[in-house]
Amino acid sequence: MGEIKRFNLPDVGEGLTEAEILAWSVKVGDIVKTNQILVEIETAKAAVELPSPWAGKVVELLVEEGQTVDVGTPIIGIDLDPSTPGTGGAAGGDDVVAGVAATAEAKAAPKKEEAKREPVLVGYGVKPGATGRRPRKTAASTPTAADVMGASLREEPVADDVPAPAYYGQSAAHEAAAPAVSGPSTTSSAPAATAAPGAKALAKPPVRKLAKDLGVDLTLVAPTGPNGTVTRDDVHAAANGAAPASAAASNVGTVGAAAAFVNGERRVPIKGVRKATAAAMVQSAFTAPHVTEFLTIDITPTMKLVQRLKELPDFRGVRVSPLLLVAKALLVAMARNPEINARWDEATNEIVYFDHVTLGIAAATPRGLIVPNVKAADTLSLVELGRALNALTDVAREGKTALADMTGSTTTITNVGVFGVDTGTPILNPGEASILAFGAVREQPWVHKGKVKPRQVTTLALSFDHRLVDGELGSKVLRDVGAVLADPLTALAWS
Repeated sequence: MGEIKRFNLPDVGEGLTEAEILAWSVKVGDIVKTNQILVEIETAKAAVELPSPWAGKVVELLVEEGQTVDVGTPIIGIDLDPSTPGTGGAAGGDDVVAGVAATAEAKAAPKKEEAKREPVLVGYGVKPGATGRRPRKTAASTPTAADVMGASLREEPVADDVPAPAYYGQSAAHEAAAPAVSGPSTTSSAPAATAAPGAKALAKPPVRKLAKDLGVDLTLVAPTGPNGTVTRDDVHAAANGAAPASAAASNVGTVGAAAAFVNGERRVPIKGVRKATAAAMVQSAFTAPHVTEFLTIDITPTMKLVQRLKELPDFRGVRVSPLLLVAKALLVAMARNPEINARWDEATNEIVYFDHVTLGIAAATPRGLIVPNVKAADTLSLVELGRALNALTDVAREGKTALADMTGSTTTITNVGVFGVDTGTPILNPGEASILAFGAVREQPWVHKGKVKPRQVTTLALSFDHRLVDGELGSKVLRDVGAVLADPLTALAWS
């Protein structure tokens, strides 16, 4: 009998206690190598791919896709010596048939050389420097195209990309200035056939989550995306009853909207990002005394500067948006008022001040609200900050933001203007002293140089922890942000 080792779900960082199994990349009987991706999981903060710590044969999958398990729970069994007879039956546990098949295959196969061990950090996703995702298999074909991940700029159109994060453009007046999300890819006029009964549909994790939330069976959805992938539009069409009917539909039952509601209501489990966000917001709202101040300003010069920056050679390849200048304005204001870059430490009864600003950007994704951040943002030039924000956008819309990039922020910007909202009262992220809301930019009549003229106007809202920040400090920070946006040359004078 071979040596069977069971891989337990690891703590992938930040003390997370559970994760959902999104998709297995292997099946019973597969031979795996060290560092080969075994499974994709979703934690409260990100989707993470787990590599194998060993080489061997998969003899058991202990957790089904869609199941949420606690950290430390065994999820897969791997035989480190699959050449030993009888391995499959012993290790397969409940699956006797799979065990017999594994035994026969092990006897028939020549004894392989001992696998060379390689160091691996289990649970921390793809190795640094990886630029591609594994191809996902369908019943008909194996796609060869890879989705480019990480901080690289990516303009490849993907039909099921997530919607615009909360830091894209604000209004029709400057939508063109915001980083664009790739739109639906061109598809053939005839819809693709639905997956064969029992076959696994090809879809990205955000699309799978959307289908789960809407009660849609992906195997009954006709895919229209590249390489036969199911897109968000396909799922919405199925939920609305507009999806092409399949032969299997009559045997399986109703899907979409009919399956989503029972007795007039639809229930969705609270887990993942939504669960973590809710807990954090409740903690913040009932721990830190919030104060919010508002400032309405004319940012016409900023909007003109956005267009000028796009024409500069140094900004070639950088998607310049108003958010970039809002971020720069906040960093300038915090440099002039460093006391706001702090945290209230209840455990030690101390105020902790930070030497650099870790700038969080609130992003709305299908998985919920996440806040990826830019480390030491105050040390970056304007073009470097632009590239960093672009990288955040590219990774966040793929749902692949690293855990390290969603922790440690000292202040946050939330762009509520993308929803056409003038302003709001943002709730602090736990551990932060301030959060700035950037409202919609609208053309409005404004008194400019003694005359009423149409100008680009927005409203800023700054919420702060009143234990750390008094009214004077909060007002100074908000005033300085507004001054820079009203006249960007002010930033040069203050730098």
